Amino acid sequence: MSQFAINLLFVGASFALYIGIAIWARAGSTKDFYVAGGGVHPITNGMATAADWMSAASFISMAGLLASGGYANSTFLMGWTGGYVILAMLLAPYLRKFGKFTVPDFIGDRFYSNTARLVAVICLIVASITYVIGQMTGAGVAFSRFLEVSNTWGIWIAAFIVFLYAVFGGMKGITYTQVAQYIVLIIAYTIPAVFISLELTGNPIPGLGLFSTHTESGVPLLAKLDDVINALGFRDYTADVDNKLNMVLFTMSLMVGTAGLPHVIIRFFTVPRVADARWSAGWALVFIALLYLTAPAVGSMARLNLMTTVYPDMAGQVENYEDAATNPILYSDRPEWVRTWEETGLITFEDKNGDGRVQVYNDGNDAFAETAAQRGWNGSELNVNNDILVLANPEIANLPSWVIGLIAAGGIAAALSTAAGLLLAISSAISHDLIKTMINPKITEKGEMLAARISMGGAILLATFLGLNPPGFAAQTVALAFGIAGASLFPALMMGIFSKRVNNKGAVAGMLTGLGTTLLYIFTYLGWFFIPETNMLPNTPDNWILGISPLSFGAIGAIFNFTVAFAVSNATEEPPQEIQDLVESVRFPKGAGTAVDH
Repeated sequence: MSQFAINLLFVGASFALYIGIAIWARAGSTKDFYVAGGGVHPITNGMATAADWMSAASFISMAGLLASGGYANSTFLMGWTGGYVILAMLLAPYLRKFGKFTVPDFIGDRFYSNTARLVAVICLIVASITYVIGQMTGAGVAFSRFLEVSNTWGIWIAAFIVFLYAVFGGMKGITYTQVAQYIVLIIAYTIPAVFISLELTGNPIPGLGLFSTHTESGVPLLAKLDDVINALGFRDYTADVDNKLNMVLFTMSLMVGTAGLPHVIIRFFTVPRVADARWSAGWALVFIALLYLTAPAVGSMARLNLMTTVYPDMAGQVENYEDAATNPILYSDRPEWVRTWEETGLITFEDKNGDGRVQVYNDGNDAFAETAAQRGWNGSELNVNNDILVLANPEIANLPSWVIGLIAAGGIAAALSTAAGLLLAISSAISHDLIKTMINPKITEKGEMLAARISMGGAILLATFLGLNPPGFAAQTVALAFGIAGASLFPALMMGIFSKRVNNKGAVAGMLTGLGTTLLYIFTYLGWFFIPETNMLPNTPDNWILGISPLSFGAIGAIFNFTVAFAVSNATEEPPQEIQDLVESVRFPKGAGTAVDH
């Protein structure tokens, strides 16, 4: 059986499973559509939350970023994990006790203002749409390779599949679909990692293999990787970062963004009791850890495999890396996996010095320019998209065909699971918070369901269009979404739970300030609404204010949000006594009822 047929078998079987679950769990009421009826078991919800959480950025792009950036990109792991702990400890139980369907529900009622509700809806939609772009980007990468179609067609196929099971199933269908998707993606992620760890180090546990000895050369794996990339002008894989401020802010931005993302928060409204929300968070952390403890090993091993594919003499070397670097492979002898990925356009080759060989090195390192010139190199010739490394890993390591098919299904499952959760958050905000609560309170349940499905369909189309022209790699685009959510929604949620003094005027001013300053900073460097060539300044460290990357600005935006909200609240009247009593009651997460409509 050909590799393409095996891929179709694995991907097709997973699609049939997802759509079958959606039909079985078809939402029959708004409560089913928004919160899966409110009766999901904590372990089931924990697994679904993990799938919702571990998006294309986690499955596809995070290891690629670790592979390319090493320790410097470990901020993704630290920020996302730390933020989830904040969400589980400080937000989820209290929001569950409040007992409403959505994040704008909480903000609108806590701050006794439809204006606050509307601003929350806008913040939610902006953050979620930006996040969905990353998922569609990742899905396009996976589809384009494994179904052998263009990246554009890959994104449209992904949109169609999400439409089928998310629009009809709602949260009820999405929950059980995400359980299946978690099982698919975690198996797909760990099995290739085990094979590769065994091949490179003899240790079957990837996390331990990362700190084991490289079998072929007899030196520690990370030391081996440092030696290989040093010979090609790259800095140590384990090197510290120069800009500590940017690293700290980026980690904080991911943390507060994590705690403010509505598609994860909404999952805690699906369990029966407050205690179940806490248990869901704990189980989700266990399920997430299975992938996150494996990702650093996958990234480092992928980088080493890639470099020794181009420079095969380096694999067994201990000392003579300089000589090994002068003997890269002939382009005509490139492995089959390179040829396959070249067809997708995600690997490109340009023979800049006309020698018929493939040179990969750090041509941006001025200190290495003389060495490169002595070797007759005129620039790095192989451009490899970071988002393909996890998907290509089984092929790079010559693993069996079924493993490649499995990781195809896993990568697609990761993208689709999070996309579905985000689209549900968007449709809930439009149909429930905007239409039902603010525009037409007398709308029937059937009409509200129709509005929810239409708004989800529209969100899918918009996300697909933006996914065709993403502002960065999947994980980078997702980081922007985290910054937006962290700067706008997270402070409002925290102040709503823990401060009786913040009023409606302060909350609205804070959210608008956080959202506005963060978007302005991002658009300055990445273009207005991410439209190419509309940026006002080049997106380079030399142009960043105080060296703060657009990916890191969410933490600054959150600080602005808190500051303005407290300043405006203290300059205006106190919230009504019943609102202060409500805040006091929410702090004690006991006795929560079911999520209610209103």
